[in-house]
Amino acid sequence: MSITTTTLTRAAGVAAVAAGLLFILIQLIHPHEDVATVTTTAWAFTALLTMAMSVLLLVGLTGLYLRQVTETGVLGLVGFLLFGACFMLTIAATFVEVFVLPPLADQAPQYVDDFLATFTGGAVTGDVGSLPVAGLVSAVGYLLGGLLFGVALFRARILARWAALLLAVGSVATLLVPLLPHSLDRLLAFPVGLALAGLGYSLWREQRRSSHVSVSSVPSARLDSAGVE
Repeated sequence: MSITTTTLTRAAGVAAVAAGLLFILIQLIHPHEDVATVTTTAWAFTALLTMAMSVLLLVGLTGLYLRQVTETGVLGLVGFLLFGACFMLTIAATFVEVFVLPPLADQAPQYVDDFLATFTGGAVTGDVGSLPVAGLVSAVGYLLGGLLFGVALFRARILARWAALLLAVGSVATLLVPLLPHSLDRLLAFPVGLALAGLGYSLWREQRRSSHVSVSSVPSARLDSAGVE
């Protein structure tokens, strides 16, 4: 199989679909965030799944942006960078959760609690360095980046507009997190996951249709050339 722009773009679409579905699945199976849980197999599995989801999302997000880089303009670029930065930080934070926090659970349980509270909105009582800044950047990147990128894709009119709109609305819906119990706020991630899956499928389908059109036009071009000769 030859590596072409179409092939890579379709692969990015598949990555976006996988990331969106994993994003929803993770919300359903994520264990409770506390010191007792970080040493469990379920915690490690979910954390590794989150890292995989984030990598796939960055690949899919890049494909979505590059396919519409001209149409989305500056708004698309800003949204892409902010939303992507959120999941870059997610990879870093999740790496710590799966490889650093478990050994510290017995030695420094208060630090583990404070680390988790930084990203869950709980009370931080100790010194966690610049983690609050990272948490704020991640939250702004998710909310504002998802909103701007969704609006830019909606205005571009290339991929599924319902999915672009759902991405924008779903990202802004995270403002409701402080009003909901932590056990329920994960439900707010469902629209974003569905939007990413929809956009990824739309990108894959659009590229598949384009490749079929290109292939079918080749025989016609040869016949035309033969007729001229």
